[in-house]
Amino acid sequence: MANRKPWQHTGPDKRLRGRAGQAQRQRRLDRTDGLCEHCLAQDRVTLATIVNHITPLARGGDDTDENTENLCGPCDEIATAKQFAKAKPIKGRGIGRDGRPTSADHPWNRG
Repeated sequence: MANRKPWQHTGPDKRLRGRAGQAQRQRRLDRTDGLCEHCLAQDRVTLATIVNHITPLARGGDDTDENTENLCGPCDEIATAKQFAKAKPIKGRGIGRDGRPTSADHPWNRG
């Protein structure tokens, strides 16, 4: 432990912290000029705000550049839902006066 550098994390999550972590995040965003990779694949130009791990660290993924992708907020929600085997995120969240969900795509309001 005495040889540990201040930015090194010793727990099970070995991500860089502090300035080293910020520099790593910026380097990863620069890889796509700060644009969302999923949107670019669909010929859309959207600013990436999140560096997402393709195989989540919680599922044993590595914190390497090859295991990351740059995403915008909506694409990150969809990717995270897929990574953790959950349904597609429900849009337009809200509750009416009767206590039922107002979103048309909520399971209670479909068909």
